[in-house]
Amino acid sequence: MVREDFSKVNAFIKHPQKCVVAVVKDSNDKYNMITLEWFMRTSIEPPMFAISIAHSRYSYECLQKNRFFNLVFLSKEQQKTALVSGSKSGRDIDKFAQTGEQYFAGRLAKYPILKEAVANFECKVITQVKSGDHTIYVGEIKHSWLNSDKDVLLISDLTNK
Repeated sequence: MVREDFSKVNAFIKHPQKCVVAVVKDSNDKYNMITLEWFMRTSIEPPMFAISIAHSRYSYECLQKNRFFNLVFLSKEQQKTALVSGSKSGRDIDKFAQTGEQYFAGRLAKYPILKEAVANFECKVITQVKSGDHTIYVGEIKHSWLNSDKDVLLISDLTNK
């Protein structure tokens, strides 16, 4: 056991990490996707997920105005979506048009359910906590969708190209 810098230890233990995006909506009813590194399950009953978004991100502005998000576990076929959603700002582009993602309207707030994803969770924000330069949004899962014939995209799938 050797004492190391946090960033080195964190990089070592965090893989394999699943690749997820959050789908949010701005005040003009435009949908946006953001690739997330920080998310977790926070409750069994009721079921909840938490996501963490930097204050500088467009998706932060969206979540401050509209209190819903879909947490989407991407499939291996959705590498382009992961890369575009994690490298471009929704302020500047329509990520759905750029990626060609196919979707249908969800049940909770009609946010997009990505057809090619492994799983989609429709969440209603019930609380939030400021955490340094990020805000953690806790969402209660209202509807869940599954594509059991798909394989989950891992972050390592993106970096091994």
